Amino acid sequence: MIYDVIILGSGPAGLSAAIYAQRARLNTLVIEEKPLSGGQILDTYEVDNYPGLQGIGGFELGMKFREHADTLGVTFHTAQVQKVQVAGNLKEVVTEKETFQTKSVIVATGATHRKLGVQGEEELVGAGVSYCATCDGAFFKGKTVAVVGGGDVALEDALFLARGCEKVYLIHRRDEFRGAKVLQEQVQKTENITVLWNSEVKEIQGENKVEKILLHNNIEETDTTLEVQGIFIAVGIQPNNDAVKEVVTVDEQGYVKALEDTVTSEPGIFAAGDVRTKQLRQVITAAADGANAVTSVERYLLTM
Repeated sequence: MIYDVIILGSGPAGLSAAIYAQRARLNTLVIEEKPLSGGQILDTYEVDNYPGLQGIGGFELGMKFREHADTLGVTFHTAQVQKVQVAGNLKEVVTEKETFQTKSVIVATGATHRKLGVQGEEELVGAGVSYCATCDGAFFKGKTVAVVGGGDVALEDALFLARGCEKVYLIHRRDEFRGAKVLQEQVQKTENITVLWNSEVKEIQGENKVEKILLHNNIEETDTTLEVQGIFIAVGIQPNNDAVKEVVTVDEQGYVKALEDTVTSEPGIFAAGDVRTKQLRQVITAAADGANAVTSVERYLLTM
C-alpha cells in the first residue's frame, strides 16, 4: 500500500495533522513509538492556556486529541521509526520490522527536554517539577520557585516567573551565564531573583509535590537545602530528529528548518510542532502546525 501521508508522532501536532488529513480524505497512517498518544502534555498536571479548555489536565487533553482522531477513523501503528528515505517520487518510512511507502511525510516527533537526572525529578514531574515556565508558571503565583540553567531560556524563565512569584532562585553550575547580556542585566536588576552561582541540584524532595531541593556548591563543596514549591528545569531541549536529519536541513540546534507552512528542504517532507524551527513551542502552536502541514501536503500532492 502507498499512503498519501504518513505522520510521525502523535503529540498535539501529529494528532492535529491526523484529524485534518482524515477530514481531507487522505490515505493516512500515524506511526507512534510510545503506547499512548499525547506527547509531552501527558506529563503536564494542568493546562491553563489552551483556549476554551482552561484548567484541563494534560493527560485528559492528550486523550481528547486522540479520541477525536479515533472517532474519524485514523489508522495508528506503534513502532519506532529508524529513518525516512527518498525513493524516487515516494518516501520510505523504515521501522525496525517493516518499511512503509508514502507520497509525503509529516514529521511531528517533537522535542525532548534535557533532564537533570537527579532523585525526585521523574517522580514529581507535573507536581512542582516543570520544563516550561510559560506553560506552568501561573500555578506558582505568590510562591517560591527555582530555575535551573544559565542560557537564554533559563534567564527568560526567571524573569517571567519573577512577575508573579514571591521569590525566584536562579541556579547555575558555573560562575557566569551563557545567555544574552541584556537578559543578564535584567536578571541582576530584578529584586526578587537571587542567583546561586556554582551550584547544582542534587535531589528534589517532597511528598507528592515539590517541597525542597538539595543543592551542592561546587566551589565550597558544601550542601544546602532550599525550600521551594516548584522547580523549572531549563538546561536545553533536544529535537527528536534522528529519523530525518539525513534527508532534511536542520539548524545548529538540530531543529528541522521549516516556516509556518511546515515545508522543509526535501519536497514531500513537512515538519510540524516542536521539532521544527519556531518562536514558541506550545500545545496551541503545535496544533496549528498540524493543520498547516496537511494544507501543504494537499498542495504538494497536486504537483505529483
